[in-house]
Amino acid sequence: MQNHATQAPPDTGFAPEHIAAVTREVRASADVLVRAQDGMRGLRFSDAARSGTETGTGSSVIGTLPPLYPEWLGDRRFCRDHGVRFPYVAGEMANGIATPRLVVAMARAEMLGFFGAAGLGLDRVEQGIDELSGALGEAPNWGVNLIHAPTEPGVEERTVDLLLAKRVPAVSASAFMDLTPAVVRCAIDGLHVDPAGRIVRRRRLFAKVSRPEVAARFLSPAPSAMLRELVERGGLTAAEARLAERIPLAQDITVEADSGGHTDNRPLASLFPAIVDLRDRLAARLGLDESVRIGAAGGLGTPGALAAAFALGADYVVTGSVNQLAVEAGLSDDAKDLLGQADIADVTMAPAADMFELGVKVQVLRKGTMFAGRAGQLYEWYRDYPSLSALPAEVVGKLEKNVLGASVDEVWAWTRAFWQQRDPREVARAEQDPKHRMALVFRWYLGSASRWAIEGEPTRRTDYQIWCGPAVGAFNRWSADGFLARPANRSVVQIALNLLEGAAVFSRAQQARSHGLAVPPTAFAFSPRRLA
Repeated sequence: MQNHATQAPPDTGFAPEHIAAVTREVRASADVLVRAQDGMRGLRFSDAARSGTETGTGSSVIGTLPPLYPEWLGDRRFCRDHGVRFPYVAGEMANGIATPRLVVAMARAEMLGFFGAAGLGLDRVEQGIDELSGALGEAPNWGVNLIHAPTEPGVEERTVDLLLAKRVPAVSASAFMDLTPAVVRCAIDGLHVDPAGRIVRRRRLFAKVSRPEVAARFLSPAPSAMLRELVERGGLTAAEARLAERIPLAQDITVEADSGGHTDNRPLASLFPAIVDLRDRLAARLGLDESVRIGAAGGLGTPGALAAAFALGADYVVTGSVNQLAVEAGLSDDAKDLLGQADIADVTMAPAADMFELGVKVQVLRKGTMFAGRAGQLYEWYRDYPSLSALPAEVVGKLEKNVLGASVDEVWAWTRAFWQQRDPREVARAEQDPKHRMALVFRWYLGSASRWAIEGEPTRRTDYQIWCGPAVGAFNRWSADGFLARPANRSVVQIALNLLEGAAVFSRAQQARSHGLAVPPTAFAFSPRRLA
């Protein structure tokens, strides 16, 4: 990457603007100075001077800040193992919003991206995987999302079948509340030992978690009972199961804080250290053959946020909401415009389509759309009434006019046809259980609202469901007057490079401050620019 900040004069300096200018040149060595007359500390670009020598200006060099590169902010093993240059991941925004095009762009920029397979039919998932493998070949730095489907375990199993058959190199497991045979099989299939006796994974599993109890399951070996069951039914070999007992289920744990979509709204500064401590305690107790890296996600929309995550000890960072603004994202220009106007507080929680009956919620855009209020009303009606036929006439009127935009019978016909193709068992259950039929009808609206935002359906603009967290508002404020203010400049790679470069600037400024310098606030600033 190139940093085009104006370089300060090479003379020694103690002025705040000089210190700020030197810290912004993160790739240059800088000498820390102490002035003899008053002990004040300053900064200059390094030259032939050595620590403890006089500078000729009444000050001495007492230390040197070495170059700092964005590539070095995270864990070097992460970059090595995943074949990337930067410890940065573009997360799997669902319904194909994280498109194959976005993932290819990330891979070619030596970063990692995940295809947003959640919510798509298997045919579209397969099409996306084929597009990725065709463009990237044997490259290891791309992957696909596997989302937990508690109401559709068959879909989860068939998705894993596809991931295994297509030899997808990395899988990000998200929204899991407990382990399932499908995610265990995904992680364990293909385990073998290399000539040096090391256990080798066929694919690398990332587990996105927001609760310590869920993290513990992925930080530990797969449950013995589940391994035996998978062996008995032919899902794993006995040799794979034996090796699985020696390693944690996941190789990388992504700690998801306050994020778009599925989230527990936890602050990263509270959640991340708890998961790291849990990792270390489990590793000491279990004595496994492999250590687990811990990454950070949620709320990462500015350089300062990334710098804070790395300062917490994150081995890598994952961005999500902000990538929906990228030109490669599978979201309509109309929806991107709404996102581009959002501020930090313009988000709220709404019922999730995939876990509606469980009362699970997702974080969505509030400003410019009425989706959250309408979706919330649907859940209240589902909670309060046993069936569609039990709804009062007044409620049916509001439902059809203000929410569905069609009659209940029409929506059920569309819903029935969809499930008849996807999973006929859902139709059979709905015809026996009126409450389930109501849930499926209400879920039609929730699922359609995301599609309307993706397609930019003008007649349903007030119903757009756009997953996002506060990071979007923070990104909008940061980028308002710079290079990334123009939508055409917002490639997923330029967003990533600017966030990383800015995080390096923030980290360098804090590094200088920790050495006793009076670092001015201007040093903690990075304006977006075109980076290569």
